[in-house]
Amino acid sequence: MDSQLLYPIALTMAKGVGSHTIKQLVTTIGDEASIFKCSNKELERIPNIGPTLSQNILDPLLLQRAEKELRFLEKIGGRAITLNDPTYPKRLKDCHDAPYILYVKGNMDLNSSRTIAIVGTRKITNYGRSICEEIIGRLSEKHPDLQIISGLAHGVDGCAHKKAVELGLSTIGVVGHGLDTLYPAQHRTLAEKMTLNGGIVTEYRTNCVVDKKNFVSRNRIIAGMCDVALVVESGEKGGALFTAEYANSYNRDVCALPGRIGDLYSIGCNRLIKNNEATMVECAEDIERLMNWDVETPPKRTMNISQFMELTDKEKIIVEALQLEPQMEINQLVRKTQIPYGELSSLLFEMEMREIVHSAPGNLYFLTPHR
Repeated sequence: MDSQLLYPIALTMAKGVGSHTIKQLVTTIGDEASIFKCSNKELERIPNIGPTLSQNILDPLLLQRAEKELRFLEKIGGRAITLNDPTYPKRLKDCHDAPYILYVKGNMDLNSSRTIAIVGTRKITNYGRSICEEIIGRLSEKHPDLQIISGLAHGVDGCAHKKAVELGLSTIGVVGHGLDTLYPAQHRTLAEKMTLNGGIVTEYRTNCVVDKKNFVSRNRIIAGMCDVALVVESGEKGGALFTAEYANSYNRDVCALPGRIGDLYSIGCNRLIKNNEATMVECAEDIERLMNWDVETPPKRTMNISQFMELTDKEKIIVEALQLEPQMEINQLVRKTQIPYGELSSLLFEMEMREIVHSAPGNLYFLTPHR
């Protein structure tokens, strides 16, 4: 159990204390652990804290509850990631209302090179399902590094996650409750499959009430983690429209599938397009053009025998993998080489220093071309 996580988790449990307040406290005092060493008077002197928040922050029960949370995460193979953790989603971190802590379960890179949020109505039509699956299928052919993000709900969300799992794409479900439950329960098997290449993300701890407002709030995380948000189908109101609104506020690209005038679950999409709140797309190629994802991959490179002999056994495995596939994201390399993430990351760093490999934004790696 990582005892250093006790303090940030405990802070998020303090009544009336949100991410902004925690960031202010950390900036003023230095780190989360030091906050709990302060007196009430010291905390009260910090702007916007006052006696009530000071008392709430120094509640001795908070650390006990945080320890219980960490033991639960340890039991289920989950983990907590703070805003200052290098693995925290960089796209989300740039958002003003990013959660201070995320609870995650699965095998995922939260900073994949390409991410798309696919959202929509829980009452997906055959038209919506067909186009959704076709778009994901076509994108996967050219972009195996693509990560699908959605909300693990019925309808469009479930369709997107299932197709991603079927095609071996990484997929993340952002949920509106703690990792001790799953809603809807019918997606439990799907969620387990997702944890093999992706997983579950939430800002909510255990024993929280599954409340409607939580699902609205989680939409900002879906929007914040993506490069582009695709609304497949939506009625006049719905969570997908909140996701689109958040995405626009974060300066993300938003696109929507058009539908027939008068169709109940095309009203939201057509309105987004009509109001210039989303770009109309009809196929995967439209999304590629919108996002400039049609880029050339680095050329294959071979190594001469003398260079190859200088490598360690594990470095040779990495080189062989990159010779077969010119460009790979680090999680793909983990699966190809069977080298644990931490060890692989260190090896890649050393190999980059020796100019054997080269890295690109999004944790992409390829063999360094000949000069």
